[in-house]
Amino acid sequence: MRSVYRLLMSQYRLVIAVDVLLAAGILALVGKPGYAQALIVAFSVLVAAILLAGMIRNMWRGEYGVDILAVIAIVSTLVVGEYWATIIIVIMMVGGEALESFAQARAKAELSALLARAPRYAHKQMIDGSLRDIPIHEVKNGDLIVVRPGEVIPVDAEIVMGDSSLDESSITGESEPVDVHIGQEVLSGAVNGESPLVLRTLRIARDSQYAQIIELVQAAGDSRAPFVRMADRYAVPFTAVALAIGGIAWWVSGDPRRFAEVLVVATPCPLLIAAPVAMISGMSRAAKHGIIIKNGGVLEKLAIVRTAAFDKTGTLTQGELAFDELLPAKGVDELTLLTLAASLEQHSGHVTALALQREANRRNVDLLPATKVTEIAGGGVKGTIARRITIAGKREFLIKNGVPAASIPAHHHTATYVAQSKKYVGCISYADVVRTDSKKTLADLRRLGVRRFVMLTGDHASTAAQIARQVGITDIHAECLPKDKLEIVRDFSIRPVMMVGDGVNDAPVLAASDVGVAMGARGSTAASESADVVIMLDSISRVALAVNIAQRTIRVARQSVLLGIGISIALMIIAAFGLIPAVVGALTQELVDVIVIANALRAHSGAQTKIV
Repeated sequence: MRSVYRLLMSQYRLVIAVDVLLAAGILALVGKPGYAQALIVAFSVLVAAILLAGMIRNMWRGEYGVDILAVIAIVSTLVVGEYWATIIIVIMMVGGEALESFAQARAKAELSALLARAPRYAHKQMIDGSLRDIPIHEVKNGDLIVVRPGEVIPVDAEIVMGDSSLDESSITGESEPVDVHIGQEVLSGAVNGESPLVLRTLRIARDSQYAQIIELVQAAGDSRAPFVRMADRYAVPFTAVALAIGGIAWWVSGDPRRFAEVLVVATPCPLLIAAPVAMISGMSRAAKHGIIIKNGGVLEKLAIVRTAAFDKTGTLTQGELAFDELLPAKGVDELTLLTLAASLEQHSGHVTALALQREANRRNVDLLPATKVTEIAGGGVKGTIARRITIAGKREFLIKNGVPAASIPAHHHTATYVAQSKKYVGCISYADVVRTDSKKTLADLRRLGVRRFVMLTGDHASTAAQIARQVGITDIHAECLPKDKLEIVRDFSIRPVMMVGDGVNDAPVLAASDVGVAMGARGSTAASESADVVIMLDSISRVALAVNIAQRTIRVARQSVLLGIGISIALMIIAAFGLIPAVVGALTQELVDVIVIANALRAHSGAQTKIV
């Protein structure tokens, strides 16, 4: 008996049900209707018992579904002798499950593709120049690996030899190939184009971009949204309505067949799977656009977000400092200041030094030779230019090296201070560049129903205010520590609250927000792990797109549930007048199930996701 039960619970249950129908039909045609009825009764009772057992388990867990209607419909049709309607109801039940499996498989196509393409081996270049294939988990930082044309880059790395183009669609959502050259960092998961590349590993496999995406995808696949539980609550009134209509039809007509005919068209087997199918479809659609939603429950909250809070650096801005202005001391010209600073910092890899070099190159500045150059982490650079000791760095660094504090003005923005022979020369200020799509993203969110916009940043108030004005935010909280951001978000009265950030310091507030969104393309792993949504493309516009997809998904899910219930109630009323025989009603309900699931799959099409 146990083996029969397992077989009936397997993916072959639909095939078995169809076989029973065919066998019963053959028996009826050869003049043995009694055997046909016995076969149908035995099989249907067994299926009803399985459904009843599952229903009891769900009720024990506090979950109330509509399987009770299916059980009652099977039993009532058997009692009144409508055996053929009974077997059609059973086929409809298992057929609905098969349709659900198909729908989920289609909706998860993009997510599954990420797992299927995960690299397992890397071509390690040995000391003698030969290649050896090693498991990806054995690749260490600093290893040289070769990626051939058409292969997936296995770990995050830097190009040391070769030029090529990469297909980054699986990790960023962008279909356009990206040209890469020596010295550039490339992310795991991208597919190499026409030329082989020699790479130096920057991060081991488990810390690389592709591994993070896969972990997020796996976390996204096994969730159940609160909206689905809300949809389940339709089951209780729907069941009550169906039993009431069936009972009244039986009482008025005096014919128990009317009760069975009503419940046949009320059987909503896959009716309420519309919500989970829509959820999975929406999550898949988001993944296709480089948006990983960790669980289905986030979709409902994301669809009704009313407050959006943003970190500044790396979120509203590019996170890369750009040259702002030259502020020479009295009696010093701008060219002298820029020449001294750029000459001293020409070999530094600090972000301010890189911005300084770009500006010097733009102005075609002739750099001077600098000797005895030393760089103090967190302080600045010290060296000799034209036989004079020159220093550049933080204000405190200059003071520590003997430059009088009174001669150095204090600035509330990022700056490089320069001195020569202990005499202050001037400073160079930098600014964080606002993303080109930040202002439009906020405008899109406003159209989508977000009512309040807030900036939370650890930066100086003046810098924060400058960026906020450019993007259109008036509610600013500057110089915030992680705990400050946490307390501010918790005190928001207009909810749900969506927090968007990218750094380690954003991880606590992302976890505490109603919806935490991490800019994960270049951001912190801690932020991505704490967030509910991870934007894998380095574009803030995906935040508005995520809200748009969520709203469409929830709308389609609700429409699908109500559509199925509405059609079923209409059919029940018609059946109550005896206008729909039990067999016809069973076949009609199967068509309803197909319509509902097809409607739910519209969440995957994303016709309204062209917001950016």
